[in-house]
Amino acid sequence: MRLPLADLYNKPDERNLLDHTRQGIIGKPLDRPEGPLKVSGSATYAAEWKLPGCVDGVLVLASIAQGKVTKIHDKAALAMPGVLAVLADKAMLRRPAQGTAGKAPAQDVAKVEYFGQPVALVVAETFEQARDAALALKVEYKAAKSPIPFDPESPDAKVEKAPDRKAVKGGDLDKAMKNAAFSVDVEYDTPGHASAAMEPHATIAEWQDDKLILRGSYQMLAYNVKEIADCLSISPKKVRILSPYVGGGFGSKLGITHEAVAAAIAAKELGRPVRVVMTRQQVFQAVMRRSETRQRVRLACDAGGKLIGLGHEALVSNLPKEQFAEPVTQATEFLYGGDNRLLKVDVARISRMTAGSVRAPGEAVGMQVLEAAMDELAEKIGIDPIELRKRNLPGKVPVQGTAYSSRMLVEALEQGAQAFGWDQRNAQPCQSREGDWWIGMGVASAARVNMLIPAEARVTLKADGTALVETDQTDIGTGSYAILGQIAGEMLGLPIARVTVVLGDTSLPAGAGSGGSFGAISTGSAVMRACEAIRAKLADKLGCDAEALDLKDGVASSGDTSSPLEHLLDGGDIAEIGSIKPGKTALDYAQASYGAFFAEVAVHAFTGETRVRRMTGAFGFGRVLNAKTARSQCLGGMVWGIGSALTEELAFDLRDGHLVNHDLAEYHVPVHADVPAIEVILLEERDAAASPLQAKGVGELGICGAAGAIANAIHNACGVRVRSFPITLDKVLPHLPDPFAPDPFATAA
Repeated sequence: MRLPLADLYNKPDERNLLDHTRQGIIGKPLDRPEGPLKVSGSATYAAEWKLPGCVDGVLVLASIAQGKVTKIHDKAALAMPGVLAVLADKAMLRRPAQGTAGKAPAQDVAKVEYFGQPVALVVAETFEQARDAALALKVEYKAAKSPIPFDPESPDAKVEKAPDRKAVKGGDLDKAMKNAAFSVDVEYDTPGHASAAMEPHATIAEWQDDKLILRGSYQMLAYNVKEIADCLSISPKKVRILSPYVGGGFGSKLGITHEAVAAAIAAKELGRPVRVVMTRQQVFQAVMRRSETRQRVRLACDAGGKLIGLGHEALVSNLPKEQFAEPVTQATEFLYGGDNRLLKVDVARISRMTAGSVRAPGEAVGMQVLEAAMDELAEKIGIDPIELRKRNLPGKVPVQGTAYSSRMLVEALEQGAQAFGWDQRNAQPCQSREGDWWIGMGVASAARVNMLIPAEARVTLKADGTALVETDQTDIGTGSYAILGQIAGEMLGLPIARVTVVLGDTSLPAGAGSGGSFGAISTGSAVMRACEAIRAKLADKLGCDAEALDLKDGVASSGDTSSPLEHLLDGGDIAEIGSIKPGKTALDYAQASYGAFFAEVAVHAFTGETRVRRMTGAFGFGRVLNAKTARSQCLGGMVWGIGSALTEELAFDLRDGHLVNHDLAEYHVPVHADVPAIEVILLEERDAAASPLQAKGVGELGICGAAGAIANAIHNACGVRVRSFPITLDKVLPHLPDPFAPDPFATAA
């Protein structure tokens, strides 16, 4: 549906409506309404629907990295108890979709492009029968004659240089580096990451006549409908997706994945509902990964510590012909000054599973490296790292000249530093020791781009004085149910208990989906606009202007006139669909959420083991819509930062390209013992250019730079600068200072 021109967000909304409503629930730390269902096990997740006659399918993954399936020996598997079918349909996916396009590329399941690619589906009456048959299925392959490298650093890897239209260039960076009073030219690397969401990918497919119903775990339903329809060559109008509860996604469920298409094909052939749930190992092997990166950062400044040059160049990887490239330099483009600059991302084409969006694509790995390099520059100059950052905030985006919508970075650095006790930090490494542990502090800035996405929502004010909010927006654990209810309740003057939110059904108006930190502000803005239309009709019924209407606790009033909503509605409902679409504000202003991280670590003087002792994060992201869910997102992001800094790494066997650590036993996400006391400071602001809500995204901000603060704290603790993440003890140990020396810093390697 094409949105009306009036729904384009073309200029900042300075009305500040939510600061003039009276219900008082917006921004409050309200509980999630679906919380009791989730903790009691009553919320129905994708694999838990009980459908009569439902059978189970298990995917079979390729045991080679590159080549072609020549034959599937299915007779023995089909003869096993309960087995109904072995499928290798040409419509099955080789690669998962990214969730941002309606056209899926033509794919041939017989072609093997990476180790672990799904090549067949075995369907049986029970999961156990399907699993046993899948394990017994024999698949013959023909290896590729000209194999693609498994390693982006391989001399045989084909590297596609960033085109000029995607690079950011200004001035003469080489000259700036040569003339700089102080400079750094360093190279860092980060490994691949997995989303590692708690709920594995799962789908139950059912056909009702010629209409497909998918019950699945997806993030962006409006796009997912188009993707599945393209794969099956049917109209999107014949697809309905139900996804009311999603057990985490972090980007991995943005697009349709292998199990959904396979389940749909099998259900069509068998005439029965088919459930396909990927195992944890299959999720790791076949779904989106974050690309590994090699990053070169060049910083040049004058004698006063003002940047005159900035370079950030990255090498990332993906399968051949994939358009996505980890946008490593995304925040570097607008964060700090320096007119002489070069920012670009090259892509190596290799044989590993598809690289795509993992929580905070770009900033998550780009910011941690940039922030570590900024500390290296601060040390060379001899100034405080916070002061260096504050001195280099440009008035407008370098090269582009775009104005900033709002920026709370200075406030985040200053308030975070005060709360953390930054004044107790000794600038010289190896100055604080507790027993066998060196103690150090580090800081890093946080930044994540803000995006407004097309969205619709229907709000119905019912005759009984309750409200219903409906949209296909998903809640992947971020709090959509709570936030959208708070917006509607605030706008319509209703206690939260009188607002019901229904999500995750593509028969409802299309929301923005959950991804890119845009769900709450985009679909929330659509809810707000629907409520504005309802308020206008209520004002007309009350006989006043919309601007003079007050709504609180189910009562409409203006001056001396008031009426309960039930009386005003007189037995009728008011239903409105609100819409939002990005307009000129997206082009006229550089929009981002900002923050600052502070970390204290302990590094063992003899083993090099690092423990994070405490962290503080201060964040400014426009209006806080729900203080509890916002804080939770920041906490979760900082935990991700601990993992990125110290433990998380996809490890591939370069002999055959298979993923070695393809489960949560070997892919080391931070656990309770790794996570210290974390303090989150929410900095209230208003950003009228970002959205009608005057709010910006927060879901990914908490990870963007967090690992850099930990890396900087490690250097401050023991004098060791590690430029390869994760910073495991084997990388620290060889460079530790002599723990018995009277002046350890003087002998640090």
